[in-house]
This record gives sequence, structure tokens and C-alpha cells, in this order.
Amino acid sequence: MSPAFPVPLKPVIQPPPMVEEVLSGDERAALKARIKTLMKQQDAVLVAHYYTSADLQDLAEETGGCVSDSLEMARFGHAHPAKTLIVAGVKFMGETAKILNPEKRVVMPDLAADCSLDLACPADEFAAFCDAHPDRLSVVYANTSAAVKARADWVVTSGIAAKIVKHLHRQGHKLLWAPDRHLGDYVRRISGADMILWQGSCVVHEAFKAEALKKLRAEHPNAAVLVHPESPASVIALADVVGSTTQLIDAVRTLPHPEFIVATDNGIFHKMHAAAPGKILIEAPTAGEGATCVSCAHCPWMAMNGLRKLAAVLEKGGNEIHIEESIRARARLSIQKMLDFAADEKAGRIQLGD
Repeated sequence: MSPAFPVPLKPVIQPPPMVEEVLSGDERAALKARIKTLMKQQDAVLVAHYYTSADLQDLAEETGGCVSDSLEMARFGHAHPAKTLIVAGVKFMGETAKILNPEKRVVMPDLAADCSLDLACPADEFAAFCDAHPDRLSVVYANTSAAVKARADWVVTSGIAAKIVKHLHRQGHKLLWAPDRHLGDYVRRISGADMILWQGSCVVHEAFKAEALKKLRAEHPNAAVLVHPESPASVIALADVVGSTTQLIDAVRTLPHPEFIVATDNGIFHKMHAAAPGKILIEAPTAGEGATCVSCAHCPWMAMNGLRKLAAVLEKGGNEIHIEESIRARARLSIQKMLDFAADEKAGRIQLGD
């Protein structure tokens, strides 16, 4: 089996300053009313990620849109009859929506809202990585650019990654994985697959600290620990549940625990509170060497989204996602493999077993 981290670590991506939108009650109400009018005029629907602000999540649901993970955002947009998709999230999510919905206008509140995983995996470097290992299939996480998806054999989300990798491993394939080394290591360990891992990481999940989490858990013995698999292995080892954003929300709703310590972006708390209003949610600690706060797990790129920027896009235009057709078509193929796999597994045509 390949070692866990056989390629050099990628340079740490420097995130932008955290600037979150602050609105008065009157301004919030006025902006929402204006946006709703503009959305009707432009035949638009809003899809928002769990990590965006409560204002955007609420607006999406108030207007018949969707609050979900990146893949479901794109799938919802594909099924919805609206001609314009507004994607509140980070850029790769807008690109994924456009890949699956080329006939629609796809816009974002801020095209500068990027992702450290995407930035850590430039398309030319990834292509060279693949060329250096022609005997391996390439599997990339959804948190990548359209160009990287176009070069990859498979695209996966965190919720289905382990299943697909296990399936490919049983078929005898050796794999390349990009870009998140922590998610890749987690998938490699539970699947047993031979994987060479790209060395990117998420600036939010990288920050969770195992020793501080142990102390917090001791203070809350009745709490379940929920961890997203983009977190370091030492943090994952302490989890009661490891899963995607949707899986972690389901855990809060279905598990009997009165408290939950949550190791993912704190934007998810809004949906968790709505799903299980009686439960107590505690942020997993990011405190430790070099930390500036006890727990500050929020993506600064996600925070670039806001009602003011959304209103401006609808009023003035711009911020539309465009993808060269040759890249879009190839990226669609790698995404479609995942969609077909999910459908086949649900229908019982693929049996993974233990």
C-alpha cells in the first residue's frame, strides 16, 4: 500500500481577512424584499450552502430554493425550472452548477469567494500529477475547479467518496486522490485502497485541535462528537460520527444525545438548530499553538456572500459563471460517473458489503 503522504505538502493557502456582513433589521428586511422582487423578474432561484450566512439560507428557503451541500445545490438547480441559478457559496460550487446546467445563467454574489482546496490544486500541476502516474485512476473531491474535474476520471463528494473508492479498489484499480490530504487519508484507511494523495487541506478543518477537543469532551461527557472528514486524523479519531455536512445534520436530528460538539464550519449550526431545536451545539476547538481564538471555524470565502452583494448582482448584472465548453463537457463526464454510481447503489445494482 502507498504511504499516506508520498508527495510534498502544498504551500499553505493564505485566507483573506474575515469580513462578515452586518445588517440592521430594517436593512435586512429591505434587502430581502428587493431581492425577492428581482428574483421573480429574472426567473431566478437561490441555492445556498450550509456554510453561508443565516440570512442567505433563510432567503433561499423563503423563495423556494435550496440549502444543502454542493452537489445537491447543483442537482436542485438542474431540476428547477428557473432560468437563472444564484449560487451562494464558493466558486467551485458555481462551476459545478454550470457544469450540470449549461443552458442556465449561473451567478454568484462574489466570484472572489474561492476555496483553499481548489486554490491548492492548480489544473496544470494536477495534470502533471496524473501524467506521472498513468497506471492510476484519478479521483478528485468536488472542491476543485472545472479544469481539474475535466482532467479527472471520477469526481466525488465527502458523502460518497469512501463507497466509490472501495468499489474501484475491489475492481483492482490503483488511485490518485486530490486535493484534500485529510479526507484522502480517511478514505484510504477505511477502504484499504492503494492511493497517492495530493497534499492540499481546508483552512477551516485543518485548524481543529485534538488535545483541546479531548478536554472539551471531558467537560461535556454526554455530548457526541461530530467531525467532517476534512479534519486531521487525530481529530477524526475522537469522533462519534464522521460524515459530510448532510450526514452531520442528520446525526444531530436522529441521535439521542442532548449535546453535540461539532467539528466543521460553524455556518452549519443554523441548519442544525432548525433540524433539532432542542439540542445544544458546541463548536469544536481550534485553539492551540498559533490560534487567535478558542473556536473560530468559519470560512472567510463563504463569508464573502451576503444580501448586499446579492442585491447588487441582480440589479447591475455580472458575476456570471462561464466555462469553456470542452472543459465543461469533460467535467460533466467525471461528475456523471458519480451520479450514476449513486443511482446504481440506491437501486441495489452495486453491492459494497462491509
